[in-house]
This record gives sequence, C-alpha cells and structure tokens, in this order.
Amino acid sequence: MDILQQIKDFTPWNEQEAKEKELILSYMEQYENVFERENEMAHMTASCWLVNKERTKVLMIYHNIYNSWAWTGGHADGDRDLLHVAIKEAKEETGLVNVTPVKEDVFSLEILGVNGHVKKGKFVGTHMHLNVTYLLEADEQEEIRVKPDENSGVKWVDLHEAVELSTEPYMKGIYQKLNAKLRAR
Repeated sequence: MDILQQIKDFTPWNEQEAKEKELILSYMEQYENVFERENEMAHMTASCWLVNKERTKVLMIYHNIYNSWAWTGGHADGDRDLLHVAIKEAKEETGLVNVTPVKEDVFSLEILGVNGHVKKGKFVGTHMHLNVTYLLEADEQEEIRVKPDENSGVKWVDLHEAVELSTEPYMKGIYQKLNAKLRAR
C-alpha cells in the first residue's frame, strides 16, 4: 500500500499524532520532493521501536549527533517504502541481521525538530523530520555492534529505561507514548 494511503488510514493515538498526521499529509501533498533531503525544510524519515520477542526490552543506540540514547531510524532518501527504510536503518545502526515487523502498519507519527549541525563536514540547517514509526522485533541474543559514524553505543534496555536514558526532553515523551501503545496492543 502507498505510504500516503497508509498515513491517511492511520488512527491517531492522541492529540499529538492527530495534529501531526494532518500536518504531514498537508506537507506531502504540497511538496513532491518530501522524500528527499533536498527539501531542506522538512523531509520524510522512518524510525522504529525495536523490541525483543517478549516486548519487555527495546534496542537503543547512543546517537552521536544528538548525544543521547535514541531509537534507530533514518532518511527516506527517495524510498517511499518507509517500512523498508526503518528495517534497513535498524540493521545498519545495530548490526542485527534479523529484524521483522510486528505489524506492517504505521505504529506512530511524529514531527521532529532537528537543530542545525555538521554532518560529514557540511553544515545542515535546522529542519523537520516528518517521521513514520514502525514496531519491529528482533532476538536480543543476536549479536549487535556500533556503527561508529552514527553511534557509539548499542544496547537492549527495559522499556522504562529507554525513557530514562534519553537526554532529549521531547523524545522522552515520544518514547513514553510508544511504550504505552505497546502495552495496549
């Protein structure tokens, strides 16, 4: 199914998701290049809440740009299959080989502000990530590793610890929401 239709069909969990669904759809309809980083104001990204099979832990990375423990994810870079992007990024950023969707539906929506920063020697201006989150799972016994150009740590943590480890106040709220949605499944 087309990602635009998936987002249209998505049932928001709370007011944040309802408003941001509306804004994401509006932006997608206005800008053809929303799946490319060349849209320097806002572009599509995909993240995941990567849990173990028992749904008691989440795999977090220590994100070098944000200096915080965080979920995995990345830019669409032209790929309109955001589930594919979320799985690809989870594998690349953690070293996991086997990552599968719990469900292929959109799990959560967020608009995330990104402060200006230097990446690969080039300044990237402040912008927005129009983010689609998927619920994925992996075996916590599988080997994990860091991806030094993006993160400096990878570890499985209890769900509540994922919130506590984040140093980004807005993301703490997102992670709390994801845990609540997971418990309600």
